[in-house]
Amino acid sequence: MKWEKSVRLHEEKHTPKKEKDFWRSKLDEAIEDMETGRVQTIEEVWRELDAL
Repeated sequence: MKWEKSVRLHEEKHTPKKEKDFWRSKLDEAIEDMETGRVQTIEEVWRELDAL
């Protein structure tokens, strides 16, 4: 029963809308970085992706 409750809470936290909002915010950050000339090395990008 405890496991089922945990799964249910996990599913409630990760809705498609929340996922879409998360990726949209990441895209906005990336566009802002490009516009301001901030760049990352490929190693920094991989570390950031691995953290997701």
